[in-house]
Amino acid sequence: MKVLIVEDEKPLVESISNYLKQEGYLCEIALNFNQAESKISDNTYDCIILDIGLPDGNGLELIKVLKSNKSKDGILILTAKDSISDKINGLEIGADDYLTKPFHLSELNARIKSIYRRRNLAGNIEIHFNEIKINTEAKQVYVNDSVLNLTRKEYELLLFFISNKNRVLTKLSIVEHLWGDNVVMADSLEFVYTHIKNLRKKIIESSDNDYIKTVYGLGYKFTDQ
Repeated sequence: MKVLIVEDEKPLVESISNYLKQEGYLCEIALNFNQAESKISDNTYDCIILDIGLPDGNGLELIKVLKSNKSKDGILILTAKDSISDKINGLEIGADDYLTKPFHLSELNARIKSIYRRRNLAGNIEIHFNEIKINTEAKQVYVNDSVLNLTRKEYELLLFFISNKNRVLTKLSIVEHLWGDNVVMADSLEFVYTHIKNLRKKIIESSDNDYIKTVYGLGYKFTDQ
C-alpha cells in the first residue's frame, strides 16, 4: 500500500514512516504544503495522511485540490486536540477520516486499512476473483483454497491488479504504485516485467488460468474476458 505523509514535525514523520514501513507500506513524505501539492499532482496514493496545520498553507486546501482533480486517494486528516471545526470541515469537503494528536501508531494503521477497504474492497477483508482469494489482513493468497506462495512484491502486484481488474495498467503506473518516486527515474523499467512474469507463472501453475493479459503498447490488464 502506498501512502503519502504530509506533516511538518520531523520526529513525528520519522515515527510514522518507520512504523508503516515495518507494516509493509510504501511511504513518501512531504514536509510542507508546496511539497505535498507537487506530489499529489504527479502521483496517486492509497491514503494521504494529512496534517491540517502546515507552515506554508492549510491542509484543507490540499483536500480541495484533490477533489477538484477528481482524485480517488483516501484522505486521513491529523488535527489538534481542540480543533473541532477542522475535523468537521475536513470531513465535509472530502476527507475519509481523522485522528486527533497525539495518537497511537497502531490506531493510525487501523484507520488507514479501514479507508483502503472502504475505497477499494467494498469494506471487505477478503477479496475474490474466480478461484483466487486474498485475505488482506493476513496478506495471504489462496487459489482453489490452497496457499499460493508469493513474494511481497508479487502479493502487492496481484492486489493492485485485482483492485483494478479489467483496467489497463501502464508499466509506469505499476512501478509508481509498488516502488514509488525513487524508482520512476530509473533508466529502465524492465525489472517490473520480471515480477509480472513470475506472478503470471505461479497463477497459471496453480489454476491453469492466465489472467494477466499484455496490452501491446499500453501495459497490462488483469481479466478473465
